[in-house]
Amino acid sequence: MEESESQQEDPLERWERGAAGWSRRADSIQEFGMRVSVWMVEQLDLQPGQRVLELAAGPGDTGFLAAELVQPGGTLISSDAADAMLGVSLGRARDLGVKNVEFKQLYLDWIDLPTASVDAVLSRWGLMFALDPAAALQEARRVLRPGGRVAVAVWDVPERNPWATIPTRALVELGHVEPPDPNAPGMFALADRTRLGRLLESAGFVDAVVEPVELARPAATVSAFLDETGDLSRPFADVRERLSEQEWKAVELKIASLAEPFTAADGTLRFPASSLAAAASA
Repeated sequence: MEESESQQEDPLERWERGAAGWSRRADSIQEFGMRVSVWMVEQLDLQPGQRVLELAAGPGDTGFLAAELVQPGGTLISSDAADAMLGVSLGRARDLGVKNVEFKQLYLDWIDLPTASVDAVLSRWGLMFALDPAAALQEARRVLRPGGRVAVAVWDVPERNPWATIPTRALVELGHVEPPDPNAPGMFALADRTRLGRLLESAGFVDAVVEPVELARPAATVSAFLDETGDLSRPFADVRERLSEQEWKAVELKIASLAEPFTAADGTLRFPASSLAAAASA
């Protein structure tokens, strides 16, 4: 969820290690992303009895909204490449009482399902991490039945997401990490809305629509913001763990300074955020 991503570690292993933090923050993730999830599910025009696939489900919240709409008789397949993340989704389904759901370990660019076997495909904030987004969308198109719908969300440009860029910027400016590779898979890899629309069309989808969805990321204090960032970004947490107390204090002060435009007089923070949401038909 953060811009800072280690290029040395296997990305899948990074998500495996990060799942515990996502589990702890599942409620706040659900609240933060609800406007995007609602937009995506509304685009699918779901009907009872249909079969829905969620890819890179994470905590599974978007798919759980869809699961409710395909009852009775319909099924959600909640999937993730990281087994530990799949466990987070399973636990959330149990806690929320979602019954009509199956859990599968599936990859974005190789979906182990039969051709034309689902009515809708969802992926919120997963596609930009694919090594080959074009192949991932082609796979989504393959498993969709004719006339089926796809809805995806990725992050808008860095300038519209200071909640994500500020922690990385602080670490870079203090010399603790290298600047992220803009050409590598990562949070902002699909921030160009024109490119996202073309990728959908190239994969065989029609009538693609791409829209920004505005969000907000609140935090009670800078310290609370950094604690949540550490839970949701394993690379950020890894840097924090290797720094001395003095070095970390300098990071906190730097981030507080960069976050000042988004900080109220009482110390609370409210960052703007923007996601791109896209939908199309098979």
